[in-house]
Amino acid sequence: MPWSCQATRAGIVEQSGLDDTQRDINEVNSSIYCFTLENLWPCLAKLRPDNFHKELYLTDAIALLNQKGGTVLAEVAADAQEILGCNTRAELAQVDRVLRERKRAALLDAGVTIQLPETVLIDPEVEVGADTVIEPCVQLLGKTRIGAGCVIRTGSVLSDAVLENNVTVRPHSVVSASRLAAGTMVGPFAHLRDGAHLLAGARVGNFVEVKKSVLGEGTKAMHLTYLGDAKIGSKTNIGAGTITCNYDGVNKNATTIGKGVFVGSDTALVAPIRVGDGAYIAAGSTVTENIPADALGIARGRQVNKPGWAAQRRREMTASKSKAAAKPRKRSRPRPKAANPRRKAAPARKGSKSARRR
Repeated sequence: MPWSCQATRAGIVEQSGLDDTQRDINEVNSSIYCFTLENLWPCLAKLRPDNFHKELYLTDAIALLNQKGGTVLAEVAADAQEILGCNTRAELAQVDRVLRERKRAALLDAGVTIQLPETVLIDPEVEVGADTVIEPCVQLLGKTRIGAGCVIRTGSVLSDAVLENNVTVRPHSVVSASRLAAGTMVGPFAHLRDGAHLLAGARVGNFVEVKKSVLGEGTKAMHLTYLGDAKIGSKTNIGAGTITCNYDGVNKNATTIGKGVFVGSDTALVAPIRVGDGAYIAAGSTVTENIPADALGIARGRQVNKPGWAAQRRREMTASKSKAAAKPRKRSRPRPKAANPRRKAAPARKGSKSARRR
């Protein structure tokens, strides 16, 4: 076991079994062995649990081979980190730290800029193209693939994501199992998941969630929006607060929006539904029926303006306040205290009227 035993010329000794003459040896056993089977089998038959733990130690075979005159050679590892052991959580964390440092160093050598590398978490299978910039506190997980010239800003987490060249992920965005084509931009605080696909030049802004949806080339959804199970054409604008109502309690339903569509702010699209190319949707609409191409869809209550209503309301409120202020207030008389039947009468004092009356 690594770090738990010491190597000597005669054999390998567990750390707990070292004598005073062996404690200064600064070599450790890596637990990596290469045996000739015809010499190993007889030694294994002679192993005995003569140790503190009452266990059979494979390492005792080294001493047995040495006693038989066999050739025992030790190969010194060029890098001590190659034989680090993981007997505790702390040791596991140390090994993980070493491997991640190597991964970051390899990417730096390949032309990737990593700011404050010690704060960046990168899994072994991640690939990053040259001239990409990774800011502090970023996590690149799983089999994420990032192209050249990308920018991954502070606090973003990418898992099994595919980013083509020149993609910008703005701060604190989460992209998982999704694909971002060249020139796309997401965030800050965006969430793309479960097969979201942004085509070239598409943009997703702050507090926008995209799930199992395709956004066409140049399409924008910039503010406070949820797009789920949707297919959206190119050059379409999704207004702030737009929601695809894709779940009816049983099934997930699809929303299809064509090219060059303008979706007004605070629109709810109740799926399944289709919006044709070039259509407009009025802000504040709850759309439950298909909208043809180049049509204007309005799905909201009709506005009614009542002239002078506000002024009349203010006059009524003022008059009510004046009437309340002019009305005299009734003074409430103090209520007499009720006699307590349990309370005993105080004894009469000498010279009092009650005493003289007696």
